[in-house]
Amino acid sequence: MLYVVATPIGNLGDITLRALEVLKLADVIAAEDTRHSGMLLKHFEIRKPLVSFHEHNEAMRTAQLIERLATGENIALVTDAGVPGLSDPGARLIRECIRRDFPFTIVPGSSSILTALVGSGFKMEKFCFRGFLPVKSGQRERELRAANEREETTIFFESPYRLTKALSAAIDILQERQLCVARELTKKFEEFRRGSAAELLAHYQAHPPKGEIVLLIQGAAAS
Repeated sequence: MLYVVATPIGNLGDITLRALEVLKLADVIAAEDTRHSGMLLKHFEIRKPLVSFHEHNEAMRTAQLIERLATGENIALVTDAGVPGLSDPGARLIRECIRRDFPFTIVPGSSSILTALVGSGFKMEKFCFRGFLPVKSGQRERELRAANEREETTIFFESPYRLTKALSAAIDILQERQLCVARELTKKFEEFRRGSAAELLAHYQAHPPKGEIVLLIQGAAAS
């Protein structure tokens, strides 16, 4: 059986009792970063073999894990934080289990997407998650223009090293539309900062951001 296990996005206390049970029973844990997941397991005194499962070996490792699942092993799939498959490795393995009719289950838990959405104060009934904003300026501007047209809240992941570039590009496109930068969620320096792109740019130029970032764009007013 494959167990797709959500892990804390920051505060280790957010792990679920079910996640701990599954990690303890697994024959092997497939992890995006074995060093990172190793620290999580050590914190909860769980000793299990780890294998790497990241974007550079996902195809090869999927074939290997499928073979192990076929023999009846229990495999737990984890990412560095949050739910595997959401802008992280995992979707390929899940699709292969579906194709082969192998059983799998999702062990839900922390999600930076939903945590940021609730904390933003923007519309929660409908939202559009678009993964990481593109690195290339032309593609990034197309994503921002599309977000400007949506009535639902748009959610992106963004690197702290590219946040000011994104906000700078958003000034002309989004103008006075409200944005929210959700940063370091569930950690000691958690931050929800709201404002126009220009206001947020001025702040983060003066205070360079650190940590994981979720960028949310308020939906357009209904036409």
